[in-house]
Amino acid sequence: MKIFLDTANIDEIRRFHNMGLLDGITTNPSLLFREGQNPDYIMEEIASMVSGDVSLEVVATKYEEMVREGTELHDKGNNVVVKVPMTPDGLRACRTLSSNNIPVNVTLIFSANQAVLAAKSGAKYVSPFIGRLDDIGHDGMDLIRTILEIFGNYDFDTQVLVASIRHPLHVVEAARLGAHVVTLPPQVLDKMLKHPLTDIGLKSFLSDWRLLQKSQK
Repeated sequence: MKIFLDTANIDEIRRFHNMGLLDGITTNPSLLFREGQNPDYIMEEIASMVSGDVSLEVVATKYEEMVREGTELHDKGNNVVVKVPMTPDGLRACRTLSSNNIPVNVTLIFSANQAVLAAKSGAKYVSPFIGRLDDIGHDGMDLIRTILEIFGNYDFDTQVLVASIRHPLHVVEAARLGAHVVTLPPQVLDKMLKHPLTDIGLKSFLSDWRLLQKSQK
């Protein structure tokens, strides 16, 4: 399973990239807004820093504008994947962009029906938002299970990119189901790195080592 970081913060991307953990990046207009810098600079910097796929999202809502903006976004790097919303115009733009060898990530997926339509439109990725479904009393992971089962029945090349991840258990559940990709915020990836028994064990090892060094003097 690939791990993407869902952020536009260059420092966070660099930190986890240096650990060798990142297979790609996903961004959106809200994440870019939070950084308070020139968005073109941030997007170009991210695309040059990471070798894996970098999803950059259009803000246009009409077909012609989506295609134009998506083409411009893809010019920021050969690894750029254009994110479009799950709308009729978005699917039409997905078909056009993917036909021109520009990979597309269809975002804001909340049903298996939407995922199937996005796949048929040529999407490289579909992004189901599981956390937002959990928030309204639905089982987000059940949607992932259903989409993977449907895709497995056919010859879809589309990958399931699990989005809106809220905690490490979401990552484990996605992996158990066989999701292709998870995209998670830095704070969730930080939690995945840590365990209290690791800290206790390291403290014990270092304490014993110091005692050993004293005994050799």
